[in-house]
Amino acid sequence: MLTTRRPRMFVARLDSRAESTPLARYLLRAYLSGLSDGECYAATAELLLGELFANAVQHSDAPDDCHIEVRFALTPDHLLRLEVHDADSGHPTLRTAGPDDEHGRGLFLVNELAHRWGCEARLGGIGKFIWVLVAPAVAPSLLTA
Repeated sequence: MLTTRRPRMFVARLDSRAESTPLARYLLRAYLSGLSDGECYAATAELLLGELFANAVQHSDAPDDCHIEVRFALTPDHLLRLEVHDADSGHPTLRTAGPDDEHGRGLFLVNELAHRWGCEARLGGIGKFIWVLVAPAVAPSLLTA
């Protein structure tokens, strides 16, 4: 009997610095490369992870020595779940950025591109985590078939 194993959840703790954002995206690409259909998630997942990680760095009121934790897992219904955990107590709010605003569009992108997303308190009451579910994109070759 042939069985299919689901990839386990990947977890990493990174320094809470803007320079860690590319590393978070690299780790996601490495995780997706181990999935047979990982490329179907890559573009959207990398963009959303980058936004969430950058927001965690920029808006956190946590001490500088705290880390940001990222988690990746494929759900049983073939959605990619991304989580970004930080020690900040504030929850993000979706707002509309003005045309001249240099910031404020990250959560708008998350809201538009994620299948679903949310924010929850971390166990133990320290901080929060933002989660997003990313649906696989249809390969362009399938659209023209």
